[in-house]
Amino acid sequence: MVGYVDAMRSTLAEIIGERDRVVALQLPAGLSPAMQALVSDAVEQLVVYQGRRHALLYLERIARFARRPDVDEDLLHEIARLMLARMTYEDPFRLAQLALIEARIGPDGVARVRVDRKCRFRMDEWVSALPVVLARPLLRLLGALGWQHIHLKMRFNATDWLGIRRLRMEAWLRRWRMLSIRYAQERTFVERWLHMIDRCLAKRPEAVWAVVQSATMIGGYGDAYRYGLANWTLIIDSLVKPVFAGTLAVDDLPAAIAEARAAAVPDRRQTALKRCLAAIRDGGDATAVEGSVPTR
Repeated sequence: MVGYVDAMRSTLAEIIGERDRVVALQLPAGLSPAMQALVSDAVEQLVVYQGRRHALLYLERIARFARRPDVDEDLLHEIARLMLARMTYEDPFRLAQLALIEARIGPDGVARVRVDRKCRFRMDEWVSALPVVLARPLLRLLGALGWQHIHLKMRFNATDWLGIRRLRMEAWLRRWRMLSIRYAQERTFVERWLHMIDRCLAKRPEAVWAVVQSATMIGGYGDAYRYGLANWTLIIDSLVKPVFAGTLAVDDLPAAIAEARAAAVPDRRQTALKRCLAAIRDGGDATAVEGSVPTR
């Protein structure tokens, strides 16, 4: 009971923004004027998306690469650009927020641009956007009923007063995003991508652009997001990690990644991608190295 009360207290503090007010945002030292402009714009977008603590996480991640001598400005620019996209993932709250921005609501409360779209989420995807204290019991219930993969259609409508009010309410609920299961998952996914970049710089620097740009495989929502994430994970686990660990020899890693990405079609069974990766492994030396430690 005490744990539940603490969780609810934490949830309320997050919702009212109590923890966000004291966060100071400072750009990493040594950035060029162009990078300062890019990062400053990203910070502004992230504050709107979620808040100052979320933007601070972005700055901390940028700082890890800004100080590295093996990361030039072009590469840092690409990391910063793609990290912004990955840190503004499209959950229902974000889609409501984007619909309001696109609709250009005037002072009279009327939309200047007609926005009315329907989006398809999986039930577990929608529930995972809720705070953990609500999401976990709901996910257990959905699992028991076998409903977690049922698709749910949501309408984002800014054509009338009622639709606009609903969008504003849904966009306001982004305040509890940082307490959600989805937020923790996305944080892990981004950290894994950054870890792969770090490993690539140490092991195969000629492939770093391919690893950085692999982040573009993941985006959107619903099935498109899940297929992209599954394909990215398979390429990393079956190709990139073994090369870094020394258990697979691939002479041209950037070309191999490009070939695998070309085969990564939206297919639940990943048949074409698995066939492509098998061919790449057969063409390389997949002999295990004794005592090698796999990367994360």
